[in-house]
Amino acid sequence: MTTVVEVREYDPSKDLATVEDVERRCEVGPTGKLSLFTDLLGDPICRVRHSPSYLMLVAEIATEDNKELVGMIRGCIKTVTCGSKTLDVTTKPLYTKLAYVLGLRVSPTHRRLGIGFQLVKEIEKWFNQNGAEYSYIATENDNQASVNLFTGKCGYTKFRTPSILVNPVYAHRVNISNQVTVLKLEPSDAESLYRLHFSTTEFFPRDIDSVLNNKLSLGTFIAVPRDSCYGSGFGSWPGSAKFLEYPPDSWAVLSVWNCKDSFRLEVRGASRLRRVLAKTTRVVDKTLPFLKIPSIPAIFQPFGLHFMYGIGGEGPCVKKMVKALCGHAHNLAKEGGCGVVAAEVAVGEPVRRGIPHWKVLSCDEDLWCIKRLGEDYSDGSVGDWTKSPPGNSIFVDPREF
Repeated sequence: MTTVVEVREYDPSKDLATVEDVERRCEVGPTGKLSLFTDLLGDPICRVRHSPSYLMLVAEIATEDNKELVGMIRGCIKTVTCGSKTLDVTTKPLYTKLAYVLGLRVSPTHRRLGIGFQLVKEIEKWFNQNGAEYSYIATENDNQASVNLFTGKCGYTKFRTPSILVNPVYAHRVNISNQVTVLKLEPSDAESLYRLHFSTTEFFPRDIDSVLNNKLSLGTFIAVPRDSCYGSGFGSWPGSAKFLEYPPDSWAVLSVWNCKDSFRLEVRGASRLRRVLAKTTRVVDKTLPFLKIPSIPAIFQPFGLHFMYGIGGEGPCVKKMVKALCGHAHNLAKEGGCGVVAAEVAVGEPVRRGIPHWKVLSCDEDLWCIKRLGEDYSDGSVGDWTKSPPGNSIFVDPREF
């Protein structure tokens, strides 16, 4: 009997239940080990739907009797910064059209049949048709099957290794230094600040205004010394251009994205003892908050997260400013009923030390692999981006976290 694999666009009216079943079967973790599970809350395209252009494909095995959905893949396209150039002493960003591959799944009973490779090739066709010059993926460094597929068969190269920093949300609020003032910016002011100060940062999205105005973006916050003219409470916000022209000695900025309303996470495979110990720390933290005992979040049941993005700043006390912003983000997450807050930053990120995190919950080296699509693009001012050295910072788009 001949088996034919057909790849087509996802149809929510008839594919939703089957896609969710394949997702569940793909997330069965190894016996006796902790595994992370994702609940997409009934929306398989939740992690791409906020991008300017996106697509989800499914793979079906067709036999003489029926069709069985056995795999899927998501992809999205946007314009991002890939370098910079200097004109008349002014540094300007260089943009490229970048595609992102995520959510590749193949049913465990149909692996090693080339279905994953076929799905990647089909989504890349769509990327090419829509003018994308580069495509990239993010995977775990130790996911050898994924690394082999993309760097071996699909022609991707290892590109960047950012760190995912995760901090639990405690039962008590985090105190913020009384030497720091945290201000909330209007989306228009936040956009202006990011374009003026971050637009030459690698992966910076040209449609940053769409990100900041999205309903899932909970706000952009800036930390300044309380004794500065901006933190003393006198006068109004002067606008981003004036602020950057006359900045305080130290300052930092951070935005918060609500992932909880898109998906939930859950850690499975924990022993009963681990669960009891984790619950005990939360009870103590809640009943005796003045002790400030760090509690293990309720990660053994579905939990939400807030993602901190667009983190940066300047000055000798910038780490102190970032820590204050992270404390503010923690308290927002506590009010929102989240289990953790997370950020993703480059290995050389200057403000990294100001971001509180638990090493046991974090990932030191996420792996980003990249591929140049097509050979008919000119090198232009930036050359071949896939061969460029890493910078100190990257801008992680919260829509794709």
